[in-house]
Amino acid sequence: MKRSDLSAEAPSLAAGMAAADHSPHGQFLQTRHRATLVAGWDIAPGSTVLELGCGQGDMTAVLAEAVGPGGRVVAVDPADPSYGSPVTLGESADRLAAGPLGSRIDFRFRTDVLDPSVDFPVGSFDHVVLAHCSWYFASLGQLRDTLARVRPWAGRLWFTEWDLTPTSGDQTAHLLAVLIQGQIEAAGSRGQGNVRTPFSREELLRLLPESGWTSEGSKPVATEGLQDGDWEVAACLDLVGTEERLASLPEPVRRLVLSQADVLRAVAVERDNRPLAAYSVTAH
Repeated sequence: MKRSDLSAEAPSLAAGMAAADHSPHGQFLQTRHRATLVAGWDIAPGSTVLELGCGQGDMTAVLAEAVGPGGRVVAVDPADPSYGSPVTLGESADRLAAGPLGSRIDFRFRTDVLDPSVDFPVGSFDHVVLAHCSWYFASLGQLRDTLARVRPWAGRLWFTEWDLTPTSGDQTAHLLAVLIQGQIEAAGSRGQGNVRTPFSREELLRLLPESGWTSEGSKPVATEGLQDGDWEVAACLDLVGTEERLASLPEPVRRLVLSQADVLRAVAVERDNRPLAAYSVTAH
């Protein structure tokens, strides 16, 4: 499939996702974003792809479309299939598996590639993909070890994540929401939210050589229209309102978090908080 055709397929790919039953426009925006990403990557028809942190399969569906009927996507995630709301990971995977892309996808939930029992022969994949999943890792050390673990299995790495450096003031709410959640996790109050270990693009570039990868460069990725700013603001405010999560924090950290939450409430708007930009890194 030509790269230009991939973006044109975004509406039909989005319609095939289980989450589209609940939020068709939101699913379309997420799918379009990922189609734009993959259209800029060098993933040819017939390729084999290992996707880490597949979640509900937003990127999985786009990758399966890109590799075509002769390709294969192995999509792994450490979470249980019952995780997720209003659609679980398992429900979303079942919908994809039953559709026209199903024969190209191998979903593997409850799978941690750092588990010695999880292994693939050297060179099993043309590509490994991590898309908007790296902040879920419990630590940078865990991410580094994961990148090192998959290095022998794939020739190229395609990595994308939110960029902590804002380009405009109206991205402040998203940034604050991310940093507050990261501080709570770093101070020892652990959870299972979307944001556990936020880090900068520069930190990722420093991490790659430690894990055996050589960066081929990075580029900014537009995120206009995505709802992630709203989602993280809501998640953060819910979190700081949860007494049991804050009770275990050292008192100075708890006070700092609560003060920053006051600032977040002051700068956030009811809806359409502008999301941070993202970045894409290629490595071999």
